[in-house]
Amino acid sequence: MSKTPVSPLKSVPLQSSVLRFWHRGQILNHGNVPPDRTLLDLLREDLRLTSTKEGCAAGDCGACTVVVAEPVAGKLQYRAVNSCIKPAHAIDGMALWTAADLASPQGDLHPVQRSMVACHGSQCGFCTPGFVMSLFALYQRTVEQGQSVDTTTAHQALSGNLCRCTGYRPIVEAACQLQADPAHTLQEAPIVSALAKLEPSLQTTLETPLKPKGAANPPTGKAVASYERPTQLSALLQLRAQFPQAQLIAGATDAGLWLTQGLRRMPQIIDLTRVKALQGIERYPHHIAIGAAVNLQDAFDALAQDRPVIGPFGERFAGWPVRQSGTLGGNVANGSPIGDSMPLLIALGAQVVLMSWRQGRVTHRHVPLDRFYTGYRQSLMAPDEVLAWVVVPRPAPEEWLAVYKVSKRQEDDISAVCLALQLHLQAGRIAQVRIGAGGVAATPARAVLTEAAMQGQAWNEATLARAQDTLEREFSPLSDLRASADYRRQILRQLLQRAWLESMGQNHVRLEELV
Repeated sequence: MSKTPVSPLKSVPLQSSVLRFWHRGQILNHGNVPPDRTLLDLLREDLRLTSTKEGCAAGDCGACTVVVAEPVAGKLQYRAVNSCIKPAHAIDGMALWTAADLASPQGDLHPVQRSMVACHGSQCGFCTPGFVMSLFALYQRTVEQGQSVDTTTAHQALSGNLCRCTGYRPIVEAACQLQADPAHTLQEAPIVSALAKLEPSLQTTLETPLKPKGAANPPTGKAVASYERPTQLSALLQLRAQFPQAQLIAGATDAGLWLTQGLRRMPQIIDLTRVKALQGIERYPHHIAIGAAVNLQDAFDALAQDRPVIGPFGERFAGWPVRQSGTLGGNVANGSPIGDSMPLLIALGAQVVLMSWRQGRVTHRHVPLDRFYTGYRQSLMAPDEVLAWVVVPRPAPEEWLAVYKVSKRQEDDISAVCLALQLHLQAGRIAQVRIGAGGVAATPARAVLTEAAMQGQAWNEATLARAQDTLEREFSPLSDLRASADYRRQILRQLLQRAWLESMGQNHVRLEELV
């Protein structure tokens, strides 16, 4: 991992910050926006932009989808996001579009809208604004660049949107019939220029806090409501050291649910996604290091370069908007027992890098992921530490990997059970094995007893049977709304058998191959 120069910063309390973003040709400037205000509430209740709908308030249905863009190398990078679980301050310094912003000032429909009309892609219409915005992001990423859209690309782009009326066929057809229209080409240069003028507000450090006009600094250590977006690693770590009670977020795809479903208040938030040192993916001869600000899609794509089997698994993790917003580091730090990435990373022997600011300097330590969790959503991470990197070993030549997810829906659903198995076979015997499991314990877990039953044994049906019996006994899963304990134990057995069949060369073992 690259080294980042650091410098000590003054001890200054957190202050409220101003929210500024581009919308409809101008920069909107908003003060007094609470740190835990969602983007959906800002749009509908504060700005009265009611074309954006609230459906599930959980990031599942896509009715609230909007498109945000930020400058990257002088061009805009577009993302469809769930506004219901996105903190409003997270779009500071970005451009924003809702479904009401696509038609021309003269009322001419955007190509996305025309295609939806032509293909009869709307019935009751409640979900339609979200579909239109997902298609608009797709249009800007592909069609505007001269590329065509096939059914695979359409399904990926729409994976975060649900509809109860159309059966999806006409919406997919609308996506595949998209054609570029020069009359609706976005002029990005003025937007990029306008956003560039906002960059000083994004460079906020503890030395230059933003605060409401006329506000006085409270006594040191007594923080006021704030949403901080540090861009330097040292500033992030010092903020964390000074205010360990503040909520640390990245994509907020979990934290957003705490706001909308758990009705929690978060008066102090530290957003790490603008920290440049944590936005990269670094490759080394023996491992790959993924920064905590890297979104899930980019993280899974990077892992799939070495292990292609991870690609389809990553697509089942969640819908496109969640994979574009959420981060691998955030998923690991959150530590949900049904988080999909952790069983995979445990099977791969991943470690996390925890960083902090202590005694005037940056400190760090490496912790194996299978030892990181201490209880339900609890870990070894100290209050002043930040999970900064996820370090994953590169595959050995003899490695064989399988990773499976069982859920009620094929896409965009939480696991009932997740199982990942890494094998190293030599002359038909198991030279090394690691197994990660999710949904079967209070934490993501490593199946150490099952590994011991397999280590050094011939990889045959007898070993499989012993391993299945051990795996079934190793965990004591709970019964909940997703699955019963007995079902989960049975699924563990079946997934291990699925891995054996696949390793023996049997086709059509994976669910993705049958859909």
